[in-house]
Amino acid sequence: MFGKTRDNDIHYGLIVPLFLHCLILQAMLPLVRGGTTYRAIETDISVVWIGVIGASFSLLPIALAIPFGKLMDRGHDARAAQVGAVFMFAGSLVLYLTPGSRIDLLMANVLLGIGHLLAMAAHQMISVRSAGPKSRETVLSLYMLGLAVGQAVGPMIMGFAAGDAHVAPTQTLFILGASLAALNILVGLTITRALPKPPRDENEVRLSLLEILKLKGLAAIIFASVITVTTFDVLIIYMPLLGTERHIEASHIGWLLTVRAAGAMASRLAYVSLFKIFGRIPLTIASLLMAAAGLLVLALPLPLWMLYVGAVASGYGLGISSTLAFSGMVQLAPANVRSTALSMRLTGNRIGQVAFPFTASFLAAFAGVGGVFAVIAISLVIASVWVRQTWPRDKV
Repeated sequence: MFGKTRDNDIHYGLIVPLFLHCLILQAMLPLVRGGTTYRAIETDISVVWIGVIGASFSLLPIALAIPFGKLMDRGHDARAAQVGAVFMFAGSLVLYLTPGSRIDLLMANVLLGIGHLLAMAAHQMISVRSAGPKSRETVLSLYMLGLAVGQAVGPMIMGFAAGDAHVAPTQTLFILGASLAALNILVGLTITRALPKPPRDENEVRLSLLEILKLKGLAAIIFASVITVTTFDVLIIYMPLLGTERHIEASHIGWLLTVRAAGAMASRLAYVSLFKIFGRIPLTIASLLMAAAGLLVLALPLPLWMLYVGAVASGYGLGISSTLAFSGMVQLAPANVRSTALSMRLTGNRIGQVAFPFTASFLAAFAGVGGVFAVIAISLVIASVWVRQTWPRDKV
């Protein structure tokens, strides 16, 4: 029942617990990260410090992504998913049990960042080994769908918890986050470990990090991945600030994040069909431009219903483009360094998650949150042009 079927090469014994682990991880993330922003607002921490705290989630993991990737190449992805959930639980407890000073929030976000990196690096390789070449795009879309469902559930929970308040109840968000992390520890124990790797062939060609990065099209797809993933992150951090800046109730902020995630979820349900109809490059360009248009709508002082339209558009575009960035990495990287290449993608994502919130905090201080969203929209347009120009023709 849970092995590979005769009609396809999907390993359901892996993809089902992977889907649940991704879903729970992404559901808890808006609770603890959005809760961190609301706790900072409660304690009158400046917008610059909010950016620094947001960047701390990714700062230490920048140095850890490549070593973690090499660990995955040796077959330790299931263990990494389990340990990652433990770190997420620890970070949530720090948020719940401490007063919420700048140091408390920094320490908690570092723990959350390490746990998230471990889990995401593990998820990438588990998804790759969940199917053979025949069903790879289907499995990658299911994996990314798990992310989208979780990203929809988390803000929905936050919206219900906030009610009509302008600032969500942070203690409630933190204990909910810790509970989901504890559940994810249990789910992680059900993920089947990879088979032991055979001894490495002495004649096997292994590319260096620089040689991997020089593969045609890889730098552009990493940049696209960085922008799409960073946009998800920045939306979680800065949508609460957009609410306080424009006097939007916290419940609406939660629902805006929810419909953005619902758009991503809908796009991933349609991903395989759209991929077959339009092809990789046209779909990549269209989805990046759609996400950029949605971000521009959020950047402008428009009526609330228009913000919902922008949130759906950005979610739909980001849902497809982030999936394409991930599958593009799998397609371009040689199998024996695939996890290392995917970890380079994670490193780029983390650098973006440090640089963007930190830079955005200064930009928000002068141009408001709308200025932050406008800069990201421009970056998405640049990514679409770069991918179009550099993607190898024989990989379409």
